[in-house]
Amino acid sequence: MSEAYHIISDGSCDLPGELAAEKGITVVPFYVSFDDGHYLKEGVEIGIRDFYRQMVDRKGVYPKSSMPSTQDYVDAFTPYAEQGTPVICICITTKFSGSMQSALSAKEILRETWPEAEITVIDATINTVLQGLYVLEAAKLRDSGMGYRECVARLEEIKSTGRIFFTVGDMEYLKHGGRIGKVSALAGSVLGIRPVITLKEGEIFPSGIGRGRKRTTEKAISLLLDYLEENGRAMGRYSIAIGFGYDYEEAVAFREHTLEVLRGQGYDVGREDIPIYQIGATISVHTGPYPLGFGIIEKGIA
Repeated sequence: MSEAYHIISDGSCDLPGELAAEKGITVVPFYVSFDDGHYLKEGVEIGIRDFYRQMVDRKGVYPKSSMPSTQDYVDAFTPYAEQGTPVICICITTKFSGSMQSALSAKEILRETWPEAEITVIDATINTVLQGLYVLEAAKLRDSGMGYRECVARLEEIKSTGRIFFTVGDMEYLKHGGRIGKVSALAGSVLGIRPVITLKEGEIFPSGIGRGRKRTTEKAISLLLDYLEENGRAMGRYSIAIGFGYDYEEAVAFREHTLEVLRGQGYDVGREDIPIYQIGATISVHTGPYPLGFGIIEKGIA
């Protein structure tokens, strides 16, 4: 693995810890709290499975997340500044969090001691498992031998292709977290109605509603098919993943159904082409414990 430069991301990327380590990616965690006072580092002081278990067991208690601090980023950047290793730091969309500002502040602090330190901070304009796919593409570009500036330029090119198509278990967390916006107008408060949501370029948009899980997950698959159709059915150009919350078995069944639908549409696709990643606390505090859907983004190297 080349270490001509290093890849760092905030914890919104939701990459499994072992995968991040294997790919040479440093993750700066978000914090989560169930009581407004005691914040724990996700993946360090509280595991994501434990986080979801508390959400499920403590109905009516709405956890909150908090972004990494400037000092968290200083700590992450310092070893690479000391070594003279350039850094690409990929942060959650600025429309959802101030994580990027913490990283930019840390960069300025580091440059007081290491004025030649190369640190490029990128607004991913995306989040959760889609951000994870984007971060993995950065690592692939690095490991292919692509130069630092060329890698940054390519990452800027592909980020606008990123989409999330997903649904949630109910509306309560979206309402409580203030992320509901236009989705509320579409779904209203009709009993059993759930939204299907698209995230692109940092914002969420309503993409339909359905009564029951089957209808909303079918709509998410339909959105994925539409996206592929609009882009020449060139599935090999894209990195795709399924993101889920608490229910892994549901995610596995969802992938099997998705593969069946894709194959029925003439796509040559296997399980290895659509990995399953767990959505972390940064986003699930807004979606609740049962988000399910897709992330898709153009590959850095086709």
